[in-house]
Amino acid sequence: MKKVNLSKEYLSAFTLQMSLLIHAGINLADGMHLLAEDEKNPSVKALLISMANQMDDGVQLSEAMRNSGSFPDYVINMTITGEATGRTEAAFQAMSDHYETQRRLNERIRSAILYPAVLLVLMLIIIGVLLIKVLPIFETVYQQLGGNLKGMGASLFKIGRGLDAALPVIGIVTLLIVLIGIFVWCSPSARYGIVKGYKKIFGDRGITKRVGMARFASALSMGMLSGLPMEEAMKMAMNFHEESKVIKNRYEECLSKLEAGNPLADSLRETKIFAPMYCRMIALGVKSGAGDSIMAEIAKRLEDDAMQAIDEAVARIEPTIVIITSVVVGVILLAVMLPLMNIMSTIA
Repeated sequence: MKKVNLSKEYLSAFTLQMSLLIHAGINLADGMHLLAEDEKNPSVKALLISMANQMDDGVQLSEAMRNSGSFPDYVINMTITGEATGRTEAAFQAMSDHYETQRRLNERIRSAILYPAVLLVLMLIIIGVLLIKVLPIFETVYQQLGGNLKGMGASLFKIGRGLDAALPVIGIVTLLIVLIGIFVWCSPSARYGIVKGYKKIFGDRGITKRVGMARFASALSMGMLSGLPMEEAMKMAMNFHEESKVIKNRYEECLSKLEAGNPLADSLRETKIFAPMYCRMIALGVKSGAGDSIMAEIAKRLEDDAMQAIDEAVARIEPTIVIITSVVVGVILLAVMLPLMNIMSTIA
């Protein structure tokens, strides 16, 4: 069977649809045929038909998914666990919730990066046009009036002339940056490499840490809701938060404590992965038999906390860029206009 690259958006929709089919009591093979009938993508449609035919022959869903070679290992393992524990519906619902959490975080991060970046580019364009195109007009006026600029005004004129002479180089550099940006945007491996490098440097602080903790908690909740053993759920969750060496060491230490028989809440608290308040919630949840539900609630709170941190950062960056632009433009104009006003008053 030809391998099909399934996006995270499709996996989110697929897991949600599977949980709904199971909840409705529809036979999984029949449900797979229904999904295939509604699928518009020819490659995915062929994949679903092949899986449905295998299931008609008595192959389990998890085995059909493995035979396709298109599903991530953790999705297959979660399905196997759900089949073994009788919690297949819960497993698919947990995976769907996890993918939805990742989608919301990714969208918020993209918007948080895109809007300030656009503002920054506009700021540079405005200042560049002012220095390269507008200031030469004032220079001509000064020459006609028999005056000259000194100090900051003269320095700005020199900067403008230098930028004007360097326009071809600036254009080439800008084109290269745009081409690199397009390549990174279109290449998942390049994006992954850049993001991974950034996380290794800044993964244990600020917004990056909060987003990573939200992803980790969501993955841990997904594993617990699906019935995975705690150690296996921890191993899987670690793969969703590959951050700095400090964070990785904490996860490995927590896993070692779990494998030694320590309770989850104590392991998370002693390794300082979660705040003490969340660890107390987990301890109470485990004692009451609702540990998976409590973990889902903690994941939701951490997601909200990460999104709030992103929004606060954007709220600080946007006015800062606007203020800087206004101040720079104002300083440039004042440096040119004040001497001109003095010359005009002298002539008058």
